[in-house]
Amino acid sequence: MDPLQFLTTAKVAIVAGKGGVGKTTVTGVLARAAIRRGLRVLVVELDGKPSLGRLLPDVEVQQLSATAALAEYLDTHGLSRVTKRLASRGIIDVVATASPGIDDIVVLGKIKQLERSDAYDLVVVDGPAAGHAITFLLAAQSLLASVRGGPIHSQATEVLAMLTDPTRCQVVLVTLPETTPVNEAVETAYALEERVGVHLGPVVVNSVDMGPALDAEAAPEGSPMRLAAEFRNARRALHRRECDRLADELALPQLHLPSVAGSHLTIESIAALADHWAPA
Repeated sequence: MDPLQFLTTAKVAIVAGKGGVGKTTVTGVLARAAIRRGLRVLVVELDGKPSLGRLLPDVEVQQLSATAALAEYLDTHGLSRVTKRLASRGIIDVVATASPGIDDIVVLGKIKQLERSDAYDLVVVDGPAAGHAITFLLAAQSLLASVRGGPIHSQATEVLAMLTDPTRCQVVLVTLPETTPVNEAVETAYALEERVGVHLGPVVVNSVDMGPALDAEAAPEGSPMRLAAEFRNARRALHRRECDRLADELALPQLHLPSVAGSHLTIESIAALADHWAPA
């Protein structure tokens, strides 16, 4: 199976998953693999600590915050003279907080604008954690139900059209081969399909301990080597079971990335992981 065949079927790939499963890692690996295939790639980081610019030094990375997106929205709707004053006094943040869904819809509207641009073949979004992903992607529907007309209604309509078109947008869920992350990935997948109607791409299972069982009995009983081999075998068996369970409970293709030793991600580790999807 060609991973990029699945991961690049839409122009926008929103990567989502429970905190700690490697969502940012997968975003970086997908971007690096797509560039190796000759695609023009933009990476979008939502509110949070920017990190992908460091890991992808030769890739265009854009940070997108709700405050900046709302300020830009006001600028383009005839309020450029007061936008700076509103921002300096913190009023834009108050508006975003007091109007549920406004902050999400302007961020999604900016993503839609980038998707419509001819400058990129693929826009990879390092999306919100799984819990916020549902409310984030539901913002368009929520606003359409409460706002009957005007520019916000038009924006929500256009965003919803993008989210529900499988040729324009897909959500790539990330999980780990462990019980709790798999459970949450399954729950999130069903919620996104039923409540948002968004197209789900393959599920990326990150940090999988791959390989056959080790011959633990070749080492003396009770020795550190034997204990290490038994631990490794138990972990590999667990990962296989959880991947099998995920396949049983969620009828989506799976893509696996191996575990990488190290305390933090580096440019080299992202490149090495990209070799599994698009060899250099």
